[in-house]
Amino acid sequence: MEQTLKIGIAVKPQGIRGEIKVRPLTDDPQRFRDLKEVIIDGVTHKVLNARVGGEDVFIALYGVSDRNAAEKFRGKFLLVNREDAVKTGNDRYFIADLIGARVVDERGVTYGVITDITEGKTDIIWLESESGEKSAVPFLKKVLVGVDVAAKTMTVDSARFSEVVCREN
Repeated sequence: MEQTLKIGIAVKPQGIRGEIKVRPLTDDPQRFRDLKEVIIDGVTHKVLNARVGGEDVFIALYGVSDRNAAEKFRGKFLLVNREDAVKTGNDRYFIADLIGARVVDERGVTYGVITDITEGKTDIIWLESESGEKSAVPFLKKVLVGVDVAAKTMTVDSARFSEVVCREN
């Protein structure tokens, strides 16, 4: 299991005082307000302030006091230690925990392994079968039967899955 989790990506400096505009990689940008520290390029940085503006987050880091210092973070991922991450509730998962999971139906038929998840209004799960066939399926409650993070298995309803899966030719 991953010990750090990606929570955002630094887009650009914001203003002249070292603030950084961040595109959140989480479904709730308000979570950034409670951040105490982030890891960028393996270095832990203390978060002085975080504010949310629309779909973006603006953070101030200790020791980053001007635009030039903030510019060095452009395009970098912001991570947190797993133990500092917000706890997930029922039917909520970290993407890092789902990558590599086998997707099976209620009969045990394996459809493939999750290779990626694209976030959007409806997240898209990307699968690759043992034969190399690639497919995509929307991450919908009506398709999902259950997830066992420890066993790295996602169980889907076979009928619903076949209705929504898109296979690559």
